[in-house]
Amino acid sequence: MTVDNPRRALGVVFFIVFVDLLGFGILIPVIPLYALSFGATEFVGSLLIASYSAMQFLAAPLLGRLSDAHGRRPVLLLSLTGSVIAWTLFGIAGSLAVLFAARMLAGTMGGNIATAQAYIADITPPEDRAKGLGLLGAAFGLGFVFGPALGGFFASDTVVAVARDVLPAIVPVSEFSLPSFAAAVITGTNLVVAFFVLPESRPPEEREPAADKPSRIDQLLTALRTHGLGALVASFFLVSFAFSALESQFIFLTNDQYGYGATENAIILTYVGVVLAIVQGGLVGPLTDRFGEYRLAVGGTAIQVFTLAAVPFSPVFGSYLPSVGTLLPIGPALPPGVIALLVVMTPLSFGNALTNVSLNTLVSRSASDDEQGGAFGLTQSAGSLARTFGPALAGGLYTGLAFWAPFVAGGLLMIPILLLLGQLDREVIAATTA
Repeated sequence: MTVDNPRRALGVVFFIVFVDLLGFGILIPVIPLYALSFGATEFVGSLLIASYSAMQFLAAPLLGRLSDAHGRRPVLLLSLTGSVIAWTLFGIAGSLAVLFAARMLAGTMGGNIATAQAYIADITPPEDRAKGLGLLGAAFGLGFVFGPALGGFFASDTVVAVARDVLPAIVPVSEFSLPSFAAAVITGTNLVVAFFVLPESRPPEEREPAADKPSRIDQLLTALRTHGLGALVASFFLVSFAFSALESQFIFLTNDQYGYGATENAIILTYVGVVLAIVQGGLVGPLTDRFGEYRLAVGGTAIQVFTLAAVPFSPVFGSYLPSVGTLLPIGPALPPGVIALLVVMTPLSFGNALTNVSLNTLVSRSASDDEQGGAFGLTQSAGSLARTFGPALAGGLYTGLAFWAPFVAGGLLMIPILLLLGQLDREVIAATTA
């Protein structure tokens, strides 16, 4: 470890990852509708969403190896530069093909998370490494909370109108391009800050290509054949797969059923992010002390069986709820149907937060002390694969069968998780049941 001030360097990496995810999150409410504006179907729009995770899955090991050989700092700076180019290209895209190219470039650059994790491992002693990686997880969460909110702000009619008056005529301004440019500016600012304040964590004498390792696919297949750990990795894959169906089709659903645009969807997605942050950051600890990780994993999964399937039918529930005007006689008008959606999305977000945290904890308990990093790497790989194939399948169900099909399928996918959790060793269940 050659960094003079590890605490400061850790703060810089936290800022880099947070702002990187902030730029990514800005476009979450925009991307599906942007694809539709070019005449894409919901299925093609889902492929656009999935392309980011696919490229991230492929690029993360490559960027990690480059950082082993050439240092962490240049790889992080390169990835931020590529992200600026990607989001700018996204904003000026004149065709669906350019949208795909920009999205795939952004996903490739998004593989820098592996390098950021390696940087933290460089500057923290083993006993503090979990705290450092936890800080990285917090940066993820905050980026996903504030990103969609900013995306909705930049996509609002008022901001777009002001931008048209202020920006030169040669700059395309719309509810889709403006959030893209905002993401590029934020990432560019991040690049400048990193260039001046981020030190290198890996000295030249330590820079050498890492030994060849099995591919991530081979590692996943090996893990699936390992008793106990295989059931947990498979469960994590199914949870991520099912929830990616919600993430990828939700905006299509609200656009078709309620006529929501990017701003309205940003409001709901920001609320979901806040619920996830509250549960993961504040409620999981006390609930774990009382019930244990195993029961929380089972309970969170059971909640999602019903709430995921209920999302497309929220208008039915809404007919039994008081009107928005009755609930909020003073203040800004909320989009029609939003209360019904939130009644379903609140327990769904609660259940998903419980399941994700509890499964990660169970994975950690199933691995030895010197296998913790590899075990978490497996769950990340499983999640990336799920977010690659999940949106594509969900988009096919949405366009080929019915608008409700991907959500009901997502709920049904939670049932095998309950069966897999039931196969865990009795010792693991007893140790994780308060």
